[in-house]
This record gives sequence, structure tokens and C-alpha cells, in this order.
Amino acid sequence: MYAAEAIQYELLTTSLASIRVGFAWLLALAAWGVTSTAFAWVYPEHRDISIVAVDGLDLERRAQFDRLWDEARVARETRLCEQGADAKQGVTPPCIDWAALSAIAGDHSCSSQDLTAVVLGSDWVLSVADVAAQLKIDLSRIDVLPPTSQISGTKDVITDFQRHVQSEKARAARINALRAADIRLQRADRQYATRASSNHAHFLLARPRADTSPQEYAGLTLKPGSDINAMGVYAWYHLSAMQKATRLANEKLTKQEREAMTRAMLFDEAFALHFLEDMFAAGHIAGTWGDTSQRKGTHDFYNEAGIEVFPWKGGNRSMVLMGDAHMRPEDLERASAAARASLEQLLDSVSGRSQAANVPYTPAASAQPDAFDVCKNSTLVPRPEPLPAVTDPYWRAYAVALGEVLQPTPIPSLGPGLGAMPRSRSEVGPFIGLAGAIDGRWISRGFSASDGGGLIGGVELDGRVGLGLDGVMGDAGDGLAFLSLGFRADSASTNSVSNTARAQAGGNLTAAIPARTGLTTRVRMPFYLVPGDLLLFSPLYLFSRERYQDMAVVAANGGLIPWQSGLATKIGRFQFVLGRELGITFYGLGGNDRILAPSATPGGPVRVVDYQSIMFDLPILEYRPFRSFSSDQSSSVIFQLFTGIDVPRSAKVVSPVGAPTPSLHTVFSLGVRLMFDWRYYP
Repeated sequence: MYAAEAIQYELLTTSLASIRVGFAWLLALAAWGVTSTAFAWVYPEHRDISIVAVDGLDLERRAQFDRLWDEARVARETRLCEQGADAKQGVTPPCIDWAALSAIAGDHSCSSQDLTAVVLGSDWVLSVADVAAQLKIDLSRIDVLPPTSQISGTKDVITDFQRHVQSEKARAARINALRAADIRLQRADRQYATRASSNHAHFLLARPRADTSPQEYAGLTLKPGSDINAMGVYAWYHLSAMQKATRLANEKLTKQEREAMTRAMLFDEAFALHFLEDMFAAGHIAGTWGDTSQRKGTHDFYNEAGIEVFPWKGGNRSMVLMGDAHMRPEDLERASAAARASLEQLLDSVSGRSQAANVPYTPAASAQPDAFDVCKNSTLVPRPEPLPAVTDPYWRAYAVALGEVLQPTPIPSLGPGLGAMPRSRSEVGPFIGLAGAIDGRWISRGFSASDGGGLIGGVELDGRVGLGLDGVMGDAGDGLAFLSLGFRADSASTNSVSNTARAQAGGNLTAAIPARTGLTTRVRMPFYLVPGDLLLFSPLYLFSRERYQDMAVVAANGGLIPWQSGLATKIGRFQFVLGRELGITFYGLGGNDRILAPSATPGGPVRVVDYQSIMFDLPILEYRPFRSFSSDQSSSVIFQLFTGIDVPRSAKVVSPVGAPTPSLHTVFSLGVRLMFDWRYYP
């Protein structure tokens, strides 16, 4: 909060300079990549896929899976649930089952080794599981409906309107459910929003050509040196699990060695399944090329709108897939079928049940969970143990094993060029813009004596430069930061300098605050705990980028105390914004403004006073009923409830000469602003 009486002009100048410095740091932070986080299926969807995969095993394999899970739990029973896939588990779970491992993988851990440490040793993973269980309940109450842009019109206007309202209502409910979950997840797991910001491990690699064969695509995605991608990460970790399985099948291990090997194998496989399941999320199929804004916007659009795809195994039957937080029963079935095929391979490799797709015995395989870090590595690296050459007969076993699982997965979209899927965009990145506003505000009094409160109308036109970080983790966020400079004009106040009939008939000349103009500047920036803290701690970026990045992400999604997150409704978006934006208007810079003040002595002449003032306005609440976004421009209509503090300074009596300068009062105000905001993202 700002106390205008205590703010001096010199302090204001210094503060504005600091704002510019801090704003530059925020731009640098965005360039570093804060906003590129985009996970696939949300936690409860990943867990449901794995539960259905396990429940679909035949009796013999299910019994084998249960035995292996019992071995993995030895001495870990308090953290690992008795059932490997507990479909009845609800909120506040006391333990983690195997099905949950695929949800914790990737989004809440960066390797199987990290996954093991998080699940067995962290003090926050059960809180994450609790949040996910509540999110599952919340999402189950929301229908998956096409977005309003995809609803075709009919001749029945009422029916069309009802369908649009239902679609917007479902979308708003989903945004709010995800908002609540993301805030709680970020609070429990401080690295949640930034863990996947450095690469595209959760996405399928785009095809370079329409005639790319399965063999060519496998070479592009699986070989060392390839850009990290969902298929490559799945293959890496599935092979790690399969190689451990060959040791379990062929070596005489002690009880403790077998338990450790089994646990490492099951954690490796769960980590692999996270990325296999990601391959069935629409936003991860459409192509992850382009800048940050295009990647995130395209990801979000196709997750909500769906995408038609064909599987690698061929045939003329396509399938429509949805994405994160929009999973339907058919999406669940397709993804779980692939996960089940992968798990069946692993179980068969342990038991020797089938020789066709078994990976050859690999005595060099590590007994520890795999440590390949999918957050830090941007490319696939050579495996620690040697793999057979492609010409080696043993390679066929690897190819068959991977092919059985990957052939039913969807063919990804093309990369840049002809035939590529249309790209969408989110409001992420630098922008320039214009904002025009009209407002009306009630004022408490005039600067000198006045006839009580009154009303003032105003218009404002600003040019802006800023950074869009809207929705770092979803549409509920607001990371908007900008600095603007513009012009403002106010009408005369409706109250007069006195309550006499003559004064009230004098119009602008005798108004408590006559009409005036001023230069205005605005700054908007999210905050972590208290307004301006991102500016104060901006030097931290030089010494601890990760810590400052974490602060910025939390700030963009409502702050440490998340009372500033947006609330979506079917009629628009509401947000409490007090402390995020400060407007400052300098009146009288182009020539002093002038008011009338009572005589210094009873019966004496009225004094004419030249003055300047600074008005600070703080938006409190925003309502946005309309927003439109193209590939490089956005426009929105915004209503703001704001409060103002107008502080007079530089008062000087013009007439009568020599009269004492009156003591001018601070004027408080409360108003409503209607604003049109346009931005261009180059």
C-alpha cells in the first residue's frame, strides 16, 4: 500500500528509476525461459491411465506384478501402498502406490533416481498426492465440451446461446479447478512450475516430412544426440527397466539385492510410462516448434480443441485425442492400452514368459534407478552400457520390443512448412501496446474548502511496453508487467469551492477542482509477497537465477498468498489486483493548474492559487468480459474498480499579491474505469 502523504517528489523519481531497472530484470528473466512450462496429462489422469493398465493385466501377469510390488515395498511399507494400483484411494492418501509413480515422474521429478528419492524421502509428496486426488474429484464434475470457437451455429438462436454458455461455464470451472490445484502444487513442490522449462522432453518430435517412415522417425527420436523428446525418453527408461528385468531373470541375487533391483526396475518403468502416456495428449502431438508463445499457445489450444491423428501401425482409421485436464474415457483407454503393453513386456522379461520381444540379458545394467535427467539434458546421450549395433542380431530384440509398444502411438504433426498444423499463441513475451480509458470517480473534497464530495470524469490514452507472462501455469495466472506513458484529461468536479449559490453557478471557474490535464505513467508487475518485492530482489537474478525464477513464477500465479489469481466465470474473468498496478498522474507540469481558495481573513478577497499535484491510483478489482487474441495481437475490454490519492504540491498565491499561501488538502477518491487494452507481440 502507498501512503501519499509520506511520498515526496524526489522519492518518486528514485522509485521510477528502480522500476525501470527491475522491469529490465524481468525481461531478462522471461528471455531465459520462465514461461515455457507445459506438462501433459495432469497428475490424476496419469495415475488413472496406469491404474487401468494394471487392472487390464491377465490374471497371471497381475499376480506377478503384485509379487514384484511386494518385493519393492520391503522396508518401505509406510510410504509405498500395499496395493500397486488402488482405484479406491481418495484424498489425503497415507501412501503412494505404483500407479502414482507415473504421475510424479517428469512433473515432480527429473529422473527415476530423483523419483525414488522424492517418493521415499520427501516430506511433500503426500501433499502433492492429496492435491491430485481433489483435482480428480473437481474435474470429474466438469463435462468435456468443444470450445465456443468450434460450436457450429444453427437457426435456433436460443439453442446456440445455451451451448455457448455451457461451453464457457465448463471452461471456467476447469480453469478454476486447475488454478486451485496449481497453487497448492506449487506451494507443496516449489520446483513444480519450472521443472520442465528447459526442454521438450514431454513432447513428440515433429516429423520433418510427410513421407517420414517409422524407421526414419525412430532414428530421429531415439539415437544419441537427438533433441530430447517423449518417445526418446520413454525408450531410454523402458530399456533401463527391461535390462534390469534380464538380471532378475538370469542372476541369483540375495534377497536384499533382488528387492533393490525390483524396486529400481519398477521405478524406471513408471518413469518411462509418464512419457509414453504424454504421447496421447493432443497438445504434445501438434508440434512443439516455434517460440515460447507459439509452443505454449499451440499446446493449450489443441489440448482443449482436440486433434485427429493416425497411429504408426497404419490403417485408415483415425482417432481424435484430447489433452491435459480434458481426458475422456476413450483417451484413457487408448493411453492405458499402450501403458499395459509396455508393462506386459517388462513382466514377461522378468519371467521369461515370451522370448519374442525380450531384451537380451544385460549383466552390465545398473542395479540403481536410472539417473538420466530429463530436465537438464536437451539431447539424448549415449547409454552407460553398450547397446548392440543395428546390424547385430541382438538389436532386433530391442527394435521388436520398442515397436510393439510404439506402433499404436499417434503419428505426430509436421514441423514448420507446408502441411503443418495451424499454430496458436499465448500472451507470452515482449509487447507494445495502446490503452484507452474513460473513468468516473467520487472525490472526498476539494484541495481547499469545498462543498463536500463530488464527481469527476476523465479520459486517458497510454502507450505501453511490457512483458506478457499471462498464465504461466494456466489461464488463471496473470504475470502481466508493463510500463506506460500517456496523457490524461479530467472534467471539472461537480462540487464547488463553497456552498453559496454564486459559487455553485460558476461552473469550471468555481469548481472545487477545475478541469485539468496531466501526464500519466503506469507500472504493473506481479509480486511474490508484498508489492514491489520483485523489484527489490531483482539483483538476486545475478546470483541465484533459479530462486528468482521461482519467485517470479509464484508471483505470476497469484503470489505466495494466492489471493490475486484470476477467477473465471461463464460471463468473464474477475481478479483482485490491489498492489499489482500503480498509476501516477502529474498535473500542472505544462503550466500550473489554478483553483480558488477562501480568503485568509474574514470578508477578504478570494485567493487565486496556482498549484501542481500528483495523483496515485491503485486498481483494486478487475473484470474482463471480453478478450480476443490472434497470432500476434490481443485486445480486451476491462472494467477496473480503483482508489486514488491526489497529493497537492507547489502551491502559490497569484492574487491578491502577498496573501498567505493556503494549506491544501489531500483528496481521496474511489472510481470505476472502462478500458480498452490492445497489445502487439512482435
